[in-house]
Amino acid sequence: MPLLLLIRHAENDYSKRGRLAGRLPGVHLNERGRGQALELAEALRGAPIKALYSSPLQRALETASQIGRVLDLAVQREPGLIEADVGEWQGRSLRRLALTKKWRTFQQSASRARHPGGESMLETQARVVVALEAICSRHSWRELVACVFHSDPIKLAVAHYIGLPLDHVQRLGCDTASVTLLAVGTTSARLLWLNSQPPFDLGSRLK
Repeated sequence: MPLLLLIRHAENDYSKRGRLAGRLPGVHLNERGRGQALELAEALRGAPIKALYSSPLQRALETASQIGRVLDLAVQREPGLIEADVGEWQGRSLRRLALTKKWRTFQQSASRARHPGGESMLETQARVVVALEAICSRHSWRELVACVFHSDPIKLAVAHYIGLPLDHVQRLGCDTASVTLLAVGTTSARLLWLNSQPPFDLGSRLK
């Protein structure tokens, strides 16, 4: 099975201002985000990445396109990597949501939480894992594969593969333009790198 390089998209005005973009269309990288994406792409230059997948949302595609340009790889859209359906919380301020009981439940008891009018965390996790397993099935042992998508889906994927209880998923970090590396085997998985941002030495982790 391959090595999965899970990459969170770079900054946009929603992440900068602490608002939930969810699946809103037309959320582009801002100026800092474009710089982050370029820096990330340069940090990955020379990495033996065999394939590049992305969430279909614009902020992920724009991040992936920078990486693809540097590595000369086509970006393959993977619908299963899309952001969580946050329902009625889409576009809302995180600061205001933090004052609500539903948000506190969401942060502390993710296994029981559902976005109002949207997906539950369990549903998001199951969808993302199905997508990643399908990607893994297309690649051979130790091949490095990059997937560009979103914070909570990345944390949910990590939790699944390392056996972290879902209620602890928000203890994981996933900053914009960060990379997380998983070695996924047929019977087990190892977390090699979590929430790393450029500059970094990816080669040292692949030895």
